[in-house]
Amino acid sequence: MQRTRRSFFTATGGALAFAAAPSDQITLGVIGSGGRGTFVMTVFQNDPGLRVGAICDVYEPNLERALSTASKKSGAAPRAYRNYKQLLADNEIQAVLIATPEHWHHRMVLDALAAGKDVYVEKPLCQTPEQGVELVEAEKQSKNIVQVGMQRRSYDLYLEGREVVASGVLGKVRMIRSWWLNNYLGGSRRDARLEGPLDWDQWQGPVKERVPLDPYLFRNWRHFSGYAGGIVADQGAHVYDGIHLLMNASYPLAVTAAAGKPHREGFDTPESVVVTAEYPEDFIGVFSINYAAMRYRRRNDQMNHLDGDKARMDIGREDCKVYLQGAEETPAITKASAKGFGYATDLHVANFLECVRTRKPPAAPMALGFPAALVVQLANISLKSGRRARWNHAAGKVEL
Repeated sequence: MQRTRRSFFTATGGALAFAAAPSDQITLGVIGSGGRGTFVMTVFQNDPGLRVGAICDVYEPNLERALSTASKKSGAAPRAYRNYKQLLADNEIQAVLIATPEHWHHRMVLDALAAGKDVYVEKPLCQTPEQGVELVEAEKQSKNIVQVGMQRRSYDLYLEGREVVASGVLGKVRMIRSWWLNNYLGGSRRDARLEGPLDWDQWQGPVKERVPLDPYLFRNWRHFSGYAGGIVADQGAHVYDGIHLLMNASYPLAVTAAAGKPHREGFDTPESVVVTAEYPEDFIGVFSINYAAMRYRRRNDQMNHLDGDKARMDIGREDCKVYLQGAEETPAITKASAKGFGYATDLHVANFLECVRTRKPPAAPMALGFPAALVVQLANISLKSGRRARWNHAAGKVEL
């Protein structure tokens, strides 16, 4: 896809305003139109140079809602597909948004690259270390743009936080302590029902141990190990990617994890987990997630403490504060996002579309998305094995 001039965007009001030459028009295909996929699709539609040309889903109610949503925003009805390979064969589609369950990401990204599409894929990038190695290698061999949905990499607050760390004001940072608190123990019931037709065989796709149709599993796939890495992977990928960005970190050396037992009926992944990741940059990142805690307001449910020997930096969803040694009560530096954490997705999508048009590297290619997924994969391997899981980066293999 040839682009003759760069696009640009400016922040105006509550959305991004884009300018695009006629040659900068992009036709998007959406694969996976659940809640997150449909929301991100509407963010894409804020760009007047973008058209949603097709939507694919195997659950009819999701497909119908997304088609209606896209049509209302653009005035034009996208084509409907019920098999993603048919969408990828659509020559009119230039880029795809992949927002399916985690167990499909690896295969769909590879197929999209083979079809010559640029890709925006939600996190975590993949399910296993082996998949991540394959995806990063495929990225090296491809000329396509791939953006992993790690929106902190485009978020103004985190980019400013990275500058604070790089300035040296914190001194040497040997440990980062992060946490995420919420509660899902009162979630959906075991007798969950479907609202319409679902192609269950196609939804299960590459899963090895296939099971009969289960609406409860369909509604809660993030917490079943055959389909995802549990809440520690779902949220931990975001947290560790933020740590990697702030610390300019590379791949982890090793990961150790401990957890309680699952307390939701049917779930085989725990809601309370502590992960310790070791890095060659001479620091450790400790992440505690507890989804059996009290509920916090969204702006307060996640925090990262960077413990330097001169100062500590606290960075959450909405603001960043630095406390100097001997003066822990009053922040010496305070920064806040211009528009809040919800705007991070707008910025990340805008970065992707700019890179589709200019062919510049995006903020979160797979080479950066994989290390964040790898940390939480190693955490789950550590939980299963009861051992410290080491990463041999030269060999691209896990060692126990």
